[in-house]
Amino acid sequence: MNELEPVIAGLQGKLIVSVQAYPGEPLRDPATIARMAAACEQGGAAAIRCQGLADIAAVKGQVSVPVIGLWKEGDAGVYITPTLRHARACSLAGADIVAVDATRRARPDGLSYAEVVAALHAEKILVMADCGSLEDARMAAAAGSDIISTTLAGYTGEREKTAGPDFELLEQCVAEFDIPVIAEGRFYSPEEAAKAIDLGAWAVVVGTAITHPTTITSWFADAVASRA
Repeated sequence: MNELEPVIAGLQGKLIVSVQAYPGEPLRDPATIARMAAACEQGGAAAIRCQGLADIAAVKGQVSVPVIGLWKEGDAGVYITPTLRHARACSLAGADIVAVDATRRARPDGLSYAEVVAALHAEKILVMADCGSLEDARMAAAAGSDIISTTLAGYTGEREKTAGPDFELLEQCVAEFDIPVIAEGRFYSPEEAAKAIDLGAWAVVVGTAITHPTTITSWFADAVASRA
């Protein structure tokens, strides 16, 4: 897939919203996630990123924008769409783009990342590479990924976890690769999102600051409590 697909071209300079809820949370319900996704589309989201087959299918039925799907299994190591089977299932559930862990760590099914990308491309499935470092991004680019993302920066032990977005990694990726680089990870303000575009990001993914009311509430509650 060497040509820039229309679905990816349409994301340039736009906001992507990640709509996810963690196990045990009140919003962990496909219908609720789908309604939240629809609300984000009304607000200007150019695509929705969501996880889990039920959520992907529900969101796909409620929005007209592209859906970036992933399937988290586990909470350590490679857990974002960890196997080829997971990736294929995301596509079958309705994902227009499948987000896959693109770190250099061992994958549960024993396949290399390059083998996963090759298999998905053979089935005309677009791949978003969730990277944690520049070295990951280089591997992902060499494997033919359609999109590189900074999603895992600060979570794999290769880079320090910055308080906000890892703008340094974003700049490094933009400077080195010709394929679209999407900024994701710890974007908490419109100003930060705008800065990512200024630095050359193809698009910006924002999740927690828009769609996770528990965290947002805690920010305000902590600020108020600090003045008590």
